[in-house]
Amino acid sequence: MSRFYSGLSETSAVLISLSLILLCGFLVTRVTKLLRLPNVTGYILAGVLIGPYILGAVPVEIIGRMGFVSDVALAFIAFGVGKFFKKEVLRAAGAKVIVITLSEALFAGVLMTVATHFLFSFSWSFSLILGAIATATAPASTMMTIRQYHARGDFVNTLLQVVALDDVVCLLAFGVVAAVAGSGSESGVAVKDVVLPLCYNLAAPILGFFCGFLLSKLLNSRRSRDNRLILVTAMLLGLSGLCSIFDVSPLLACMVFGAAYINLTGDKELYHQVDSFTPPVMSMFFVVSGMSLDIRSLSTAGVIGLAYFGIRIAGKYAGTYLSSLAVGAPKEVRNYLGLALIPQAGVAIGLAFLGQRLLPDEMGSLLLTIILSSSVLYELIGPAAAKGALFWSGAIRPVSTALESAAAPEPEKLSDASATVPETASDGMPEPSAQRPIVLSPGKPIAK
Repeated sequence: MSRFYSGLSETSAVLISLSLILLCGFLVTRVTKLLRLPNVTGYILAGVLIGPYILGAVPVEIIGRMGFVSDVALAFIAFGVGKFFKKEVLRAAGAKVIVITLSEALFAGVLMTVATHFLFSFSWSFSLILGAIATATAPASTMMTIRQYHARGDFVNTLLQVVALDDVVCLLAFGVVAAVAGSGSESGVAVKDVVLPLCYNLAAPILGFFCGFLLSKLLNSRRSRDNRLILVTAMLLGLSGLCSIFDVSPLLACMVFGAAYINLTGDKELYHQVDSFTPPVMSMFFVVSGMSLDIRSLSTAGVIGLAYFGIRIAGKYAGTYLSSLAVGAPKEVRNYLGLALIPQAGVAIGLAFLGQRLLPDEMGSLLLTIILSSSVLYELIGPAAAKGALFWSGAIRPVSTALESAAAPEPEKLSDASATVPETASDGMPEPSAQRPIVLSPGKPIAK
């Protein structure tokens, strides 16, 4: 393939590579779909297949010029996460769900950080970054399982809120860790090397809020759909570019951008427009991620990757169980919620790319290899674990019960928003709904 690219101009080579990336991603997902595997797994496998270590269909030089793809994808991902910061949703979630979310995320992160540093003797910078990434959850697999089996009830409502808030906690944790890890070496760090990155990371969300405020004024009722999409895309790319100038993660800024806009306008239609625009970007992002997977590092990362895989699951489950016990959640939430939080993909892979830039080359490559390889494993077992959690919690009714319910008149209470699974955006996240109460104890809705 290198001979083919040698006769092309740089522009032609990049365009053909992008076309090949999208086409290969599409074709491989046709196969993974037959195997009932998530599309994310197919995209990553497609990247590995056409990457430099197997077919070499895309030259290493071209892959090196595609760093912008991850930045663009992360900007859109974070903007979409921001819509779950709607004040009505947070009020409906209540303190108990927030406690559970913080506990399961931070328990997994702290456990991973400590284990990586003391068991494998990695630096604190590497351990902190890996720990922050361990807090993330990929909701798409869980949501697909909920919709496929028509799961409903208090357990599902609690799960939806925890999943919605989980990546918010992850982005906040990574923003703090990135400021510390990027401040310099672990010995002899100057005060300014710590203070300046922290100031930049504090300024980024302020800038994101300003962008949300400005967009709320620009998108009036007279704007066409095309112009609405143009304006939000321009501001997202500009905000991401400004963050990159100061070596600041764009995730927090873009997340606050999305949160500010939804709270100032209540306009959910814009997020649907963005969701319909981003599938090719997300496809390229995951395929490029697969191409960056260094297969030669798999033997080195094998033990560490398996440890990451197991420790994160243990941390998520233990954090969920202990916090649910502390706040008096029902035994279904206590025993099975942690199993539904196993999948990890999109946000974690994006954070791995950002973390790679903060670490030396060898350690950055190892970090990316650990996250990519474990993401495939998580996406393989995640749907099965989610189905088991929903079934054991009673959210999925047995077939005989379902048939009896279908024959009987529909109970009036099922028309309530609390008994239905909300529609999801293209990223698999549930649409925020302030009308859906969460019940953590029988007959006692959380106070709003």
